[in-house]
Amino acid sequence: MEYVIVGDEKGLVIPELRDYPLGKRAMRGLRLIHTHLKNEAVSEDDLTDLSLLRLDLLAALLYTPGKNQIYAQLAWLSPDQRGTGTTLDPVAPLEQIDLDCIHFIPELEADLEKAALTVSKTRDALERAILISVTTSGTRQEAEDSMAELRELARTAQVEALDEFIQRPKNLNPRFLMGEGMMRDVVIRAMQRGASMLIFDQELTPAQIRSISAMTELKVIDRSQLILDIFARRAKTLDGKVQVELAQLKYLLPRLTGRGVQMSRLMGGIGGRGPGETKLETDRRRIRDRIASLERELKELSQGRDQRRKQRVKAGVPIISIVGYTNAGKSTLLNTLTRSEVFTEDLLFATLDTSTRRLRFPREREVIITDTVGFIRSLPKSLLGAFKATLEEMRDADLLLHVVDATHPRFEDQIVQVRTILTELELGDKPELLVYNKSDLLNEMRKKDTVAFLRVRQSARTQNSVTVSARDRKSLAPLIDELQRRFWPETEEPVLK
Repeated sequence: MEYVIVGDEKGLVIPELRDYPLGKRAMRGLRLIHTHLKNEAVSEDDLTDLSLLRLDLLAALLYTPGKNQIYAQLAWLSPDQRGTGTTLDPVAPLEQIDLDCIHFIPELEADLEKAALTVSKTRDALERAILISVTTSGTRQEAEDSMAELRELARTAQVEALDEFIQRPKNLNPRFLMGEGMMRDVVIRAMQRGASMLIFDQELTPAQIRSISAMTELKVIDRSQLILDIFARRAKTLDGKVQVELAQLKYLLPRLTGRGVQMSRLMGGIGGRGPGETKLETDRRRIRDRIASLERELKELSQGRDQRRKQRVKAGVPIISIVGYTNAGKSTLLNTLTRSEVFTEDLLFATLDTSTRRLRFPREREVIITDTVGFIRSLPKSLLGAFKATLEEMRDADLLLHVVDATHPRFEDQIVQVRTILTELELGDKPELLVYNKSDLLNEMRKKDTVAFLRVRQSARTQNSVTVSARDRKSLAPLIDELQRRFWPETEEPVLK
C-alpha cells in the first residue's frame, strides 16, 4: 500500500503522482480503493478520476455505519476499439469479489495499448495529438478552415491528429479558454485515444498553459509553438537558424515563470525543437543574454545581406519576389522558371530560407528572382521576427509574384490573407502580379465541381492575372511574356525556349 488518505464526507484529495508518470504505459500503475460511507455506488466523479488519472483499477467500498455487511463495486478503463469509456461491475458483497489482479491488469493494459494503436493511422508519427479550437469570433466555417490548417501544420510536424474539438462559447474562460468541465472531457478523451499532447489553434497565455498543464501530464502547445517547431526543422542556413532560435526564445521567455515541473511536460520533441531544454531551463538573465547575442549576430548577417542587395540595385537588375500562401507552389515555380532545384514538398512551410536565382531573357537581359517563406492566416506577431530575411528581400523587390493555389476551396480568402499581411508589413504598395497555379488540375475540377471551376476562371479574369502549372515549363509562356512586357515593354519577341 502506497498511500492512506483520510477525507471527509465531500471527498478526498489525491496526492501528487509524479512518481507514477504516464507515457511509457497505458495506465499509471496505481489502484484506488476508497470508502463510501453512505452506501452509494461509484459516482461520476469516481469515473472521472479513473479516466483522468488512468488508474489501473478503482474500487468503492459501500459501508453504512451500524451494519455489518460491506459491499463493493469495481470499475476500470474500457479497451474498446474507440479507446473510450469505462467498465463498471455490479455492486456485490465484498466477500464475493474475486478478481485476479496479477493477471487481469497486465492483460487490460495490453488491450488498451492495442486499442490505441488501432485508432492510430500514422505509424511514423513523432507524436499523437488532440487539436482544439476555442473562438468567439468569426463563423463556424472560418473556425473549421482554421482547424483544417492546424491539421496540416500538425502533419508537417509529423504529429498525428487523433481527434478535433471546436468550441465557440459566448465568452472565453480566462484559465482554460474553454470551460473547466469541457477541458477535463478533452483531457480524458486525449488519454483514452493515446494522445501525447494537446495543440490549441489559439495562442495561449503563460497562465493558461500553466492551468491546463496542472490538469494533465500531456504536453500543451499552441499554434505559434507548432509553427516555430516547423521553422526549426526547416531552417538550413545560418540566417534561418538564428532567426528561429531568436523567435523561440522570445516566445518562451514569458512562459518560463512559475512553470516548474510543467517544463518537462511542455519541452522536448514537438514544440521544443531548436533552443533545446538546456537553454530553456537556464534563468531569465541567461535567456536574455542569449537573445541579445542572437540579435547582434542577426544584425551582422543583415548587414551582409544589405550589401549584397545594394550591389544588385546598383547593377540595375530588376528584382522579383515570389510571395503567397504556404504550400501554393512558390518553390516549384522558381525551380521551373530557373531550372534550379530548390527543396519542395507537399508540406506547409517547406521553404523557410530565402533562395535567389537569376532568370535570363534575350538580349543579355535578366532579373533576380527570390523565393520566400509562405504566409499563413492569423500569423502571430511574435513570429514576424522569423520572417526578417524574407521581409528584407521583399522590400527591395520591383515586383511581387503572388502565387495562388487555384484548386484550394478558399483561394479567395488566401489571397486576402496574403495581402493583409503584406499591408501590415508596409509592403502593400508594391506592384503585384497574381499567378494562379495548378492549372493542370483545373480540368479535373471542372468535371467534379463546375461552380468552383467557374469561380476560379472568373476570379483570374477580374484580377488581371496569369494562369500556369508550376510543374510544366510550357505553361509558363504567358507569365514570361508578362514579365518581359512589364520590365522591357518595347520587346515583342518570344522569350521562353
